[in-house]
Amino acid sequence: MSDYQLLVIGAGPGGYVAALQAAKLGLRTAVVENRQAGGTCLNRGCVPTKTLLHSSQIYHDISDGGHAGITADAVRIDMDAIFAHKRQVSEKLSSGILSMFKSAKVDWLPGTGTIIAPNTVQVAGTDGIQTYTADDILVATGSVPARPPIPGLELSGVMTSDELLEGCDHLYRSIVIIGGGVIGVEFATFYNDLGCAVTIIEGMDRLLPTMDRELGQNLALILKKRGVKIHTNSMVQNVERDENGLTVNFVSKDAPGTASGEVVLCAIGRQPCLKGVFTDGLQPEMNGKSIQVDAHYQTSIPHVYAVGDVSSRVQLAHVASAQGTACVDALCGRENSVDMNVVPSCIYSRPEIAVVGMTDQEAKEAGIPAKAGKCVMFGNARTVIVNGDRCFMKVVARTDNHQIIGAQLMCQNCTDMISQLGQAIANHMTVEQLLLAMRPHPTFEEALTEALEDLLSKLKN
Repeated sequence: MSDYQLLVIGAGPGGYVAALQAAKLGLRTAVVENRQAGGTCLNRGCVPTKTLLHSSQIYHDISDGGHAGITADAVRIDMDAIFAHKRQVSEKLSSGILSMFKSAKVDWLPGTGTIIAPNTVQVAGTDGIQTYTADDILVATGSVPARPPIPGLELSGVMTSDELLEGCDHLYRSIVIIGGGVIGVEFATFYNDLGCAVTIIEGMDRLLPTMDRELGQNLALILKKRGVKIHTNSMVQNVERDENGLTVNFVSKDAPGTASGEVVLCAIGRQPCLKGVFTDGLQPEMNGKSIQVDAHYQTSIPHVYAVGDVSSRVQLAHVASAQGTACVDALCGRENSVDMNVVPSCIYSRPEIAVVGMTDQEAKEAGIPAKAGKCVMFGNARTVIVNGDRCFMKVVARTDNHQIIGAQLMCQNCTDMISQLGQAIANHMTVEQLLLAMRPHPTFEEALTEALEDLLSKLKN
C-alpha cells in the first residue's frame, strides 16, 4: 500500500484547496511545500498586494478628504508599519491553512518535492531526504516572475514583484515599472497614492492590453491625471545605472526615450515554476512553458496531474483552486459543477476593474452576434458621493437570444459585484432575466440596471 493516496506538491491556492478536498472525500493526503503555506498568492502576490493597496487607500482618503469637508494635517506614512501589517495578514492566513490541514488530517511535509517515478516523490527537507509513495501525485507549484533577456535587469535595484513584496519596506522617491498589465498598474496605484513619482512603460498600445480597450484607455487617463507618466507602444532596450539611480532606455514609435527612477520594477508576467519538480529523464509533455494536461488535468506521466499556473494559460488563484477541486473530484469519480470557461478577473486599481466573459470585440472576432450596453456613472449617487473618477459598466449579450456573454466593470467595489454576472453567463441568463432583480439605491451596483436597459434597447433595435 502506498504511503498516500494523493500527494500534492505545492501549497498555493491550487494545492491546498485540492488537498483539503481530497481529505474531505476520504483520501490519505499529504502536501509538500518548501516555503509558507498559501503559496505565491497568499505570501508574495494577491493578498500582500491588496493589503498594501488597502494601506495606500487609507492614506489617499485621509489626504484627499477636502471634497467631503475633512482636512487632516501632518498625515505620516510609516512604511515599516505598512509592511509589518502586510506580513501579519499573510502569516495569519498561512497559519490558518496549516490549522485546516491539521483538522483535516492532511500531512504537512516541509521541503522540496521531486517526482522521481510516476508514483514516488522525494522530499528534501531540513531533516534530510525522505521518499514517499502515492497512488496519485498532483503538481501545483505555481509560477515565478518572468525575467526577459533585457540587458541591465540583473542590476541592483531592479526587482520583480516577489522581491518588492518580500522586503522593500522603503518609500522610494521614484519608480519605473516595466509592464502595464495587472501587476504593473496595481503597484503604480500603490506608489502613486503615497507620493512616489511613477513611470509605466508598456510595449503594447495601451495599459491592460488583454482586456477591453476602454478599460486600459480610461485607466491611463486617470493615472495621468494623478501624475503617473505612461509610455505605451514602447519597447525597453536596456537598464543602466548612473548618478541619479537607474535609467530605462526604450524605443517608442521609432523614437528613443528614457525614464529614470530610484528603483525599477519588472512586471511583465509570470512563468510556470517547475525547477526541480521532475527528476532528469522523467519529463511530462509540455505546451510551451506549461505542462500539457488533459480534461481531467492528467499529464503524460501516469498518475501525475497538474493544476494552476504550471498548466493553465489563465494564471489566477481562483482558477487554480477550481482546477484543484475539479481534479480531485475526477479522481474520486465525482462530477464537478463549476464552469471552467467562465473566469472572472479583478484588478485592484482605483477605481477597481472586474471582467468576466467576452468583450463585444471578442464576440465579433469569434463570429458571435452581440451588442454591448453601457452606463457611464457620472450621475450615479454613490460615485458622486465619493468623488469618484470616470466609472462605467458595460454588459455584452447575444443579439439572437439575448443571453449575457460578458461584462466589463470599472468602479468602486466592482470586484465584489462581478460574480453575479459570472453566474448569469454560466446559467445562460438573458438581459430580461437580470432586469427582473431590483437593485438598491444608492449603490454603485444600480448602474448595472442602467447598463442592462441600454443593452436591451440596442438588442430590440
